[in-house]
Order: sequence, then structure tokens, then C-alpha cells
Amino acid sequence: MPSGSIHVKVSGTLHDHIQRQIGDEGLYENASEYIRALIRRDLHTRDEAWEALQEELAPAMRADDSEFVAVTVDDVICRNKRG
Repeated sequence: MPSGSIHVKVSGTLHDHIQRQIGDEGLYENASEYIRALIRRDLHTRDEAWEALQEELAPAMRADDSEFVAVTVDDVICRNKRG
């Protein structure tokens, strides 16, 4: 896979945080390694969230139409205010 470069300018608190993550005191050898790890973690988190949503919705997707009850927007708002 071809690689490319993306240049990102960070300063202040963000720069200081990155500096603490790299080098002798940090877990990463350089900023690029740290940023790649953050991106991988973000992708993993997004995938986990998608899987959790699919798991939550699976019973409804398998349910027969007769199991569903029509509700209005007001019904939903009222229910959410109580919850």
C-alpha cells in the first residue's frame, strides 16, 4: 500500500502531550508512531461501537412486524423525560 504524508501543526498543550508520549520517557519512538497508534485505536473504537449497535438492534431486526407498536414523537419525548 502506498504511503503518503500528512502534515499536522500542533502547539501548546497538544504539542506538550505528544512530546511526553515519545522518546526515552514515552511509549513511542516518534510522533508518527504515536499518531498511527491513536488512529488505530480510533478505528477499533468505531468498529466496537458499530458492533454494539448491531447487537442491540438485532432482536428488533428479527422481530415480526406484529411486535411493533406505533408511537408518536410526543410519546417518545414523554418516555425519555421519565427515563
